[in-house]
Amino acid sequence: MKHIPNIAGALLGLAFITFGLNNFLNFLTMPSGGEAGPHTAGFFISIGKSGYLDFIKVFEIIGGLLVAIPKTRNFGLLVLGPIVINIIAINVIIKGHGAVFAPPVIVVSVLSAYLLYVGRKKFLGLLN
Repeated sequence: MKHIPNIAGALLGLAFITFGLNNFLNFLTMPSGGEAGPHTAGFFISIGKSGYLDFIKVFEIIGGLLVAIPKTRNFGLLVLGPIVINIIAINVIIKGHGAVFAPPVIVVSVLSAYLLYVGRKKFLGLLN
């Protein structure tokens, strides 16, 4: 049972490192505008052309590395927290039609919530 947080951290870190690096190296095929929907495609085209997506992807890579290392996991969760919230928001608001129930969204959300729950005592110290 004590290894489950390490496995969850490694999986979450691997996901963010993979998708963050994919933005720069293009080793995975992403859906075209028609498959993703016009609103989603327009959103990602606009943040991609502005350079903001590159900024976010750098923080995904940094947060993924930090989450994968047990000693820096909580700091990594602080970095990735806003990104996870935005992933959920994009899937609820922009994509809609139950996109929040897509397997990658569920996996990232559940792993993040689990790691946050495991480290809750340390996070509660931030509120005092």
